[in-house]
Amino acid sequence: MPLLYTIGKFTVAPALRLAFRPTVEGLEHVPQTGGAIFAGNHLSVADELFLGTVVPRHLAFWAKSEYFKGAGVKGRFSKFVLTGLGAIPVERAGGRAALSAFDAAIPALKGGDLVVVYPEGTRSPDGRLYRGRTGAVRMAIAAGVPIIPVGMIGTDKVQPIGARVPRPFTGKITVRFGKPLDFSGRPNDRTSLREMTDEMMAEIQKLTGQEYVPRYAPARGQSPTAGEATAG
Repeated sequence: MPLLYTIGKFTVAPALRLAFRPTVEGLEHVPQTGGAIFAGNHLSVADELFLGTVVPRHLAFWAKSEYFKGAGVKGRFSKFVLTGLGAIPVERAGGRAALSAFDAAIPALKGGDLVVVYPEGTRSPDGRLYRGRTGAVRMAIAAGVPIIPVGMIGTDKVQPIGARVPRPFTGKITVRFGKPLDFSGRPNDRTSLREMTDEMMAEIQKLTGQEYVPRYAPARGQSPTAGEATAG
């Protein structure tokens, strides 16, 4: 476990548990050893905080690549923190550059680490669960690891979009883990990847009880009604 992540486990995590008392269900589905992908709904930036708080092992989260490249004292500090936490840089440029995060995650998974993915691709703008993108399933098949569905409930009340930090006493947080999904041996053609991704999103929806929207989440700033249901 990276040093800063370990320090956080003994400082930030106990403080969050004391202040918010999150309820955890299905922790027995979290593997004690070996690699796995955590695929969850995404309501708030607090999702990462509370997921890391309740899972005893190290979790590798994604972070925008520019946070690793900043200049000056602030940029160097950001790079130091994210590297120390074991974060995986993600290129937002698209194309081959965007696949660098995928490439970085495969050896981490094969090495026994846990990687967190939010299949919706962005935070839900209205609390509903949107169509998942196929990256999580692609990684699971490539690395030969299971997917653990994750349901986060209440984080959007504790830290809504625009809030800088979680606010105590503003809501109840529940973290639910589902049974591992094993897609090994399944075809990895476009149609099969879509079917497996839909299966994964259905399991997440069972954990959260959210209304499901069969189209991709709109880009930030767009109306929740924007976007078409296209294959991913």
